[in-house]
Amino acid sequence: MQEFTVVIVGGGPSGLAISALLTQNSISHIILEKEDCNASLWRKNAYDRLNLHLASEFCSLPLMSHPPSSPTYLTKDQFLQYIDKYVDHFGIKPLYYRVVESAEYDEVRNKWIVEAKNTIEGTLEVYGAEFLVIASGENSEGFIPNVPGLGQFEGDVVHSKYYKSGSKYELKEVLVVGCGNSGMEIAYDLHNWGANASIVIRNPLHVFTRDMIRQGMRLVQYFPVYIADLIITLQAKLKYGDLSKYGIYRPKDGPLYLKNITGKSAVIDVGTIEKIKQGAIKVVPSGIKKIENKKVIFENNVEKDFDAIIFATGYKSVANGWLKDYKYALNENGFPKNPFPKHWKGDHGLYCAGLARKGLFGVKKDAEAIAKDINETLKLKN
Repeated sequence: MQEFTVVIVGGGPSGLAISALLTQNSISHIILEKEDCNASLWRKNAYDRLNLHLASEFCSLPLMSHPPSSPTYLTKDQFLQYIDKYVDHFGIKPLYYRVVESAEYDEVRNKWIVEAKNTIEGTLEVYGAEFLVIASGENSEGFIPNVPGLGQFEGDVVHSKYYKSGSKYELKEVLVVGCGNSGMEIAYDLHNWGANASIVIRNPLHVFTRDMIRQGMRLVQYFPVYIADLIITLQAKLKYGDLSKYGIYRPKDGPLYLKNITGKSAVIDVGTIEKIKQGAIKVVPSGIKKIENKKVIFENNVEKDFDAIIFATGYKSVANGWLKDYKYALNENGFPKNPFPKHWKGDHGLYCAGLARKGLFGVKKDAEAIAKDINETLKLKN
């Protein structure tokens, strides 16, 4: 058994951020990453046109801000260049091809025992640690709802995790299920590639420009959340007008309040709303009832044939599958058991990072809180 003070599961931004902070305090640790690279979700499973929705000032990791010369909104490639520089600067060396199969707290030895499969050599490795950090991400596995008849659908079925571009959907009828940022942006991308895009919008949602959200995030540093919500919601109403005639309704609660309470983000408009107003992207105000061959039958009994369905229906954490004692930090859905802002801390030295649904801004805050807590715990013991 190889022993470290901290074992980190996951080599995405959360794991890298914690590693940098632990290195600063000379705390021994190891990152176990199942893929062959760090930040694999960004490198392998992000659609081509992706840009960061938040301003770069809210998208840095601990100890290394973006330089003043950086653009306000980074592209995917620019963010990955930043990640590569971060890894090199702090000398972070994750162990790749390590699939964690189990992690369990040993109450006799007072440590976590982690078993990981080395998928290159086909061997099982065992690690012991006083602290265990779940940094495997909230976007581990794409979630597709159980729709009657989906298995017999004659067209393409894709989760947004695996969507790259709309280039292969030209002139095809494509249904996007899910109206969050991914769904709205994918619908826009499909339209730009010549597809006939429709999007299911069943629930109320807020729509803003990137600059409005940036202003809101700045305002909450000085004013209560409800003040910031009032200001940016008024701006959105002035810009977009009444969207209810297009099947889009605003929630009663403000966007930043909802983000804090539910983790659900407002939609950052990349041009989709204008296309919806023009009728170029169709809104379906009803969920899917069932599927027959290529025909989708909606809950309002409208029927239409589609060549492809893209599910932008979110993700689920898979940590509960390998974490035998997840009750120390997670609920049955794999998300933090403790409410914000203590969501990152569990019992027996178990922590979770990047599961608060607060994006890269939340990743940084989680990493700083976890590293500080580990450091203070070790100092008390010594």
